[in-house]
Amino acid sequence: MVETPLLEAVDLYRFFHVGDSETRALRGVSLRVFPGETVALLGPSGSGKSTLLACLAGLDEPDGGHVLLAGERLTRRPEAERARRRAAAIGILLQSGNLFESLPLAAAIRLQMHLAGQRDAARPERLLAAVGLAGRENAKPAHLSGGERARAGLAVALAAEPALLLADEPTGEVDAETERALLALLAERKRAGLAALIATHSAALAQWADRVLTIADGRFADA
Repeated sequence: MVETPLLEAVDLYRFFHVGDSETRALRGVSLRVFPGETVALLGPSGSGKSTLLACLAGLDEPDGGHVLLAGERLTRRPEAERARRRAAAIGILLQSGNLFESLPLAAAIRLQMHLAGQRDAARPERLLAAVGLAGRENAKPAHLSGGERARAGLAVALAAEPALLLADEPTGEVDAETERALLALLAERKRAGLAALIATHSAALAQWADRVLTIADGRFADA
């Protein structure tokens, strides 16, 4: 039996226009990610990594092509439907906007769990400890460093135990010891079936992944 991809992108195009200038952020990108698989996404700044993650998460609409989540189309669906499916199945860590500035970290994790219909009083404390933020349950984002915000964002992304993680530089701005701890957390979730597509510049994370994709100028290197 052929395994069904958890996530599939088919021939994605995304263009941005400023005045008469056109930026071709994605140019015919296709990929598949299977349950329990970790895929590292490599590429220089401006290569299309962040745009691709936004389209895959249903946060942005491609100009061409489509995205399937668990075999069902996510692209060009009403925002309420996309939001419901994101909350139920996708954990998202972007370069910014992952935390509510007014919410303490534990409350942000509980909110994500609530949106997915889950309750576990001990999970916020466990997740924050796993990302190296033990004892910071009541801290607000303004009191965190850049690396701490990224780690807190990863905890929020994993709060509802999603089937799929889409993450942009989850180990950025951390030391080697902290990176090892984050990889251990991801490995634990992988054993539980988590699929992940992770944009990264980390050699350690790329080496740990099951597969590596390299994007440049909106296309995969072997496209």
